[in-house]
Amino acid sequence: MKKIREYMEEEIRQAFLEAGYEAEYGKVTLSNRPDLCEYQCNGAMAGAKAFRKAPIKIAQEVAERLKDSRWLKEVSVAPPGFLNLTLKEESLAEYLGRMQREDLGLTQVEEPQTILVDYGGPNVAKPLHVGHLRSAIIGESVKRMSRKMGHRVLGDIHLGDWGYQMGLIITELKQRQPQLPYFQEGADDFPEEAPFTIGELEEIYPTASQKAKEDEAYREEALEATKQLQYGHKGYLAIWQHIMKVSTADLKKNYDRLKVSFDLWRGESDAQKDIPDMVSWLKKEGLAHMDQGALVIDVAEDTDTKEVPPCMIQKSDGASLYGTTDLATLIQREREFQPDQVVYVVDKRQELHFVQVFRAAKKTGIVGEDTKLSFLGFGTMNGKDGKPFKTREGGVMRLEYLIQEIADNMYEKISANRTVSEEEGRETAKLVGLAAIKYGDLSNQASKDYIFDVDRFTSFEGNTGPYILYTIVRIKSILARYEEAGGNLDQPVILPPAGDSEKELMLQAARYSEVMEGAAQELAPHKICAYIFELSNSFNRFYHDTRILGEEDAAKKESYIGLLCLTRQILEECIDVLGFEAPERM
Repeated sequence: MKKIREYMEEEIRQAFLEAGYEAEYGKVTLSNRPDLCEYQCNGAMAGAKAFRKAPIKIAQEVAERLKDSRWLKEVSVAPPGFLNLTLKEESLAEYLGRMQREDLGLTQVEEPQTILVDYGGPNVAKPLHVGHLRSAIIGESVKRMSRKMGHRVLGDIHLGDWGYQMGLIITELKQRQPQLPYFQEGADDFPEEAPFTIGELEEIYPTASQKAKEDEAYREEALEATKQLQYGHKGYLAIWQHIMKVSTADLKKNYDRLKVSFDLWRGESDAQKDIPDMVSWLKKEGLAHMDQGALVIDVAEDTDTKEVPPCMIQKSDGASLYGTTDLATLIQREREFQPDQVVYVVDKRQELHFVQVFRAAKKTGIVGEDTKLSFLGFGTMNGKDGKPFKTREGGVMRLEYLIQEIADNMYEKISANRTVSEEEGRETAKLVGLAAIKYGDLSNQASKDYIFDVDRFTSFEGNTGPYILYTIVRIKSILARYEEAGGNLDQPVILPPAGDSEKELMLQAARYSEVMEGAAQELAPHKICAYIFELSNSFNRFYHDTRILGEEDAAKKESYIGLLCLTRQILEECIDVLGFEAPERM
């Protein structure tokens, strides 16, 4: 189904052609002066230079040919040559009727792509903290938006599960329990149960990390343990498997609380088996060369305005680096999935690293020229002091504590506003609290830093998740009362709008497919947030201006109900893509 703007564009392009100009000048956009018109076309200004004619004359000639428009009620010309466009109410109502019948007017892509979204990126053996929030929330919404448009999408957590941190844990465990079979020479029969709980594991790692900073001998032992693990030490591999099992179980529990899921639970370890062959191949083909003892790939380009260092594949001591693992991971992904696009949702401060990796992958042919590698870098989540968000004590807050704190905050507000059972109140608070967290993050452009303001994000007023949910619940309440009175919600016919607030709501609803498609193409969930905030505002103005259930004209009341059903459906589709849902009541 075409977008409503495209129907208008067809007519205006034809009008430009009939007036003797190029059709390309007939581009239609939302009005930047909604007090004057609903849409606008600025093509006359662009055509003025090419045709050496005053833009207002061109605009007048085009407007003259739109008098019998199927879609436009009014076309006016404003200096120096703007075409101000107002939609016909009948055509708008007809378009919304088609949206009711045709999946809200959303047309999925004709050629679905395979897209792999790399997000999450936590290190095992550590609890999730607020620093993991943005990658999880943004990545999940990107995955859902792309699926909504019909693409085949795989989400990969890409665990940090290989390297020095494992050597630290093994070393500390060996010091505490040297009698364990993992540390006995020649042992190859190991317990199925881990010798530690997740709580103990989370204490072991920081303890070991601190010891390594203070004791060089301890650090050397940890480095040796890391090396032995990577060379296949049976006991150390058994410990590593225990760490993975205990950690991933805890990670899944915490990501479930965020309503974030992954199709692939892969990690750095999965790419290790491809590294030796990759390094040999790069050397053999002359794609990498030695530089001061290290193996590197030159990735600098003549057009660079800043220095882009070579992508280092192997250090002088033979050790691999993050770039090595990332390239090997791309080899694995090409072999298994042949993705058309790989999206990396990571801290924007890693941009240079990914520039190096992307260029190295293209230069070596690890991925083809048609494979799109996208870097979606996000900014930091800060406290009110402008510094990275911390606990009151100054430490990094665990993610589960933040989620619980917001849920408790919402429970207090919900309980204060109405009488609900504790069970219902707690469940509602979880839903609203999650909306507060996710919307608070996603409403900001991903690349920008933002202030995590608990009081503002949990407010039921303003541009917040709770406000969006409150709007949906209000619509649900009206529809429920309509049904209780004997009304039928099975696609009521939507009539042309009779008032300004009704038409404004209908115009906002008609934009759904264009917003969803644009946000998915640009990997920009903040655009969906901006849209549903505007849609919610439009509904609430309509609600305050209109006696919906009190309307005596049955056809008009049914039309109102149809518009409410459509608005609720659009809002629910949008928040599902953003990764949260609305309760039945608040």
